[in-house]
Amino acid sequence: MPWFQEERRLSKEDVLNLTRKAAQEAKQRIASDPQKVLLLPPDITRAHSGAGWITEELYKLFEATADVHVIPTLGQHVPHTPEQNRWMFGSIPEEKIHAHDWRNGSKRIGEVPASFVQNVSQGKADWEIPVALNKMLLEEKWDLVINIGHIVPHEVLGFANHNKNYFIGLGGKEMICASHMMAACCGIENNLGNQLTPLRRCYNYAEKEYLSSLPDFYIEVVMAYDDNGILGHTGFYAGDDLETYFAGARASEKQNITIVPPLKKVVAVMQGDEFYSTWVANKAIYRTRMAMADGGELLIVAPGLKRFGEQQEVDALIRRFGYSGTKKVMELWKQEPILQDLTHGTAHLIHGSSEDRFKITYAPGHLTKEEINGVCFGYADLNETLKRYDPQRMKNGFNVMPDGEEVYYISSPSAGLWSTEEKLRNRN
Repeated sequence: MPWFQEERRLSKEDVLNLTRKAAQEAKQRIASDPQKVLLLPPDITRAHSGAGWITEELYKLFEATADVHVIPTLGQHVPHTPEQNRWMFGSIPEEKIHAHDWRNGSKRIGEVPASFVQNVSQGKADWEIPVALNKMLLEEKWDLVINIGHIVPHEVLGFANHNKNYFIGLGGKEMICASHMMAACCGIENNLGNQLTPLRRCYNYAEKEYLSSLPDFYIEVVMAYDDNGILGHTGFYAGDDLETYFAGARASEKQNITIVPPLKKVVAVMQGDEFYSTWVANKAIYRTRMAMADGGELLIVAPGLKRFGEQQEVDALIRRFGYSGTKKVMELWKQEPILQDLTHGTAHLIHGSSEDRFKITYAPGHLTKEEINGVCFGYADLNETLKRYDPQRMKNGFNVMPDGEEVYYISSPSAGLWSTEEKLRNRN
């Protein structure tokens, strides 16, 4: 069971008070006088969750008596710049914030056996998942490790956060690649909004087998829109067990999945100070694909978009193969060594395709029409798009434009999941 949880509309001060309570509980339950503390928040793409200022508060609570360090759980995302760290984590000194190196900074400590993977995936995947994690996490002697994150529907794990912070956020290349390909084989629409996906089962196995002696616990938040369309905190969960995750996931399932009729036109905004690549901005596709009508259009407004991949080699991979659909990508996977080496990128190409069911159009801030068209997306001019669909005037949900066009507007697609009743009901 969670150590404690709070489920109601929470102000920032409420969340900070609960953070202080969680730190006090940790001193009573794990380490009364921790000398070395590690904080594991998500990266900047989840800054809207408040994880940055929660992490800053924890740093302040422990810094007087402990050596406190922060590793943003980047996974394969681009490390933060010092400016981004200051924007997200406030007063935490830059030298105390460490970038996770998914290629060269991990150490293998075991594996999830192929037989287990095959069993939980019902034969869709039959390879082992190496357990390779950040060296600093494994090799330093920590008295207290605190995971901070936002539980929300997720395309790979069903719901984000909990041990995702370890096995993707601090995972090594071989673990991230094997995991993403397994999830892709199980089907993105089967994963989204499911509390216990095949990959989550694998991560639960890995946590029990390899991290049971770690002096850690989780702080997890849930967020939802209020009646005025304002996104705010609605749940806070602190604890060191799997039920802490399930408690938050149950709340997120109720609050963050919106049932809609099939939508012919969706306009989704990916904030310019958080989303710089289609690798992360494609969350607009993942979170709306189960709501899109056949033949419809998803228009993604992405003023910060300047690249496709988070790393140069993945950016090149996306530019070369494009979001061309599961059948073509799987055929290429069998033939192309680069797709076999960077299987997390291969899985991303599958996730980012509409499978020719609906049109995906990007209005990017920094990429050209030729670049966008080259990866199988449609292109729209950003200035013209913002003029027609002004975020200051649009409201979340259905809007009727002056010329009679009806669109469904979503200001923060990464904060939820939109689906038809039929899509949720008729899946594996």
